[in-house]
Amino acid sequence: MKAIAQDVYGSADVLRLREVDRPPIGADQVLVQVHAAGVDPGVWVCMTGRPYGARVAFGLTRPRVAVRGRALAGVVTAVGSGVTRFQPGDEVYGTTPSGSYAEYAAAPRERLAPKPARLSFEQAAAVPISGVTALEAVRDGGRVQPGQNVMVVGAAGGIGSYAVQIAKAFGARVTGVCSTGKAELVRSLGAEEVIDYTREEVDRDGPRHDVIIDTAGCRPLSLLRRALTPRGTLVLAGGGHDAGGLLGGYTRQMRAPFVSMFTRQHLRGLASRERAQELEELGRLIDAGAVTPVIDRTYHLGEAPDAIRYLAEGHPAGKIVITLND
Repeated sequence: MKAIAQDVYGSADVLRLREVDRPPIGADQVLVQVHAAGVDPGVWVCMTGRPYGARVAFGLTRPRVAVRGRALAGVVTAVGSGVTRFQPGDEVYGTTPSGSYAEYAAAPRERLAPKPARLSFEQAAAVPISGVTALEAVRDGGRVQPGQNVMVVGAAGGIGSYAVQIAKAFGARVTGVCSTGKAELVRSLGAEEVIDYTREEVDRDGPRHDVIIDTAGCRPLSLLRRALTPRGTLVLAGGGHDAGGLLGGYTRQMRAPFVSMFTRQHLRGLASRERAQELEELGRLIDAGAVTPVIDRTYHLGEAPDAIRYLAEGHPAGKIVITLND
């Protein structure tokens, strides 16, 4: 099958469109013919091996998995002997450890869910990582309640565009932080107020937000806390993938619990889980019309390096998707 793969860490220049073996499936796995795949910061981390601490999981000197990509949407072509929930022909979406920038991917059954009926394959591929992260940030990290004031930093980005919609669906009043050119998009997603970070900072209105969901990964904790109520909650849902050092921007997530020990505010780093339960909950929100993926650009499989370069430039409006089998 055709796939985007690499043998060494590096920039997008190390990626190649080439023929690789179709992945085998185990008893609890599903083989999916991939129609579309999402582009996420995690793809950049796996490609570059940065921050260097990530290599403990992905391979110390070279990537353990050659094919890039994790999020996918497609059609089931085969199932393992232990799989009863899916059958060939089912339309699904979710994540795969075998790489989604390929014509076929093997995915554990617990990482897949039925594709929402409202969505195209391209839209569905934009959901599994960023949408799940946003859901967990709102539901679990922030424990957002109706009537609360919620700020989403990076509100026009991949995670942020979902977080605005999900917080709104949970009954919150949302303030989105974004650049000038994306203010109308953020308002269209449900934000009642917008802070243009090119002109004002997040603490513009003082400590009035019950929950802040930071997806941008670049502001000091002290600045974010100034916009938070005395007993408010800060959820760090973005690490700043291009920061230097051993842990890059994820250093803030490591520090957050220690800072919380000395304040009434709650500071939490978010470790997102890739499970069918969250995909199913998102599917219900999507089919109800409460959440719709925002797609910035689409690329064909052979253009995947360009898609990742565009991501690395920073600040796409919504999600980037790679299409296959069209």
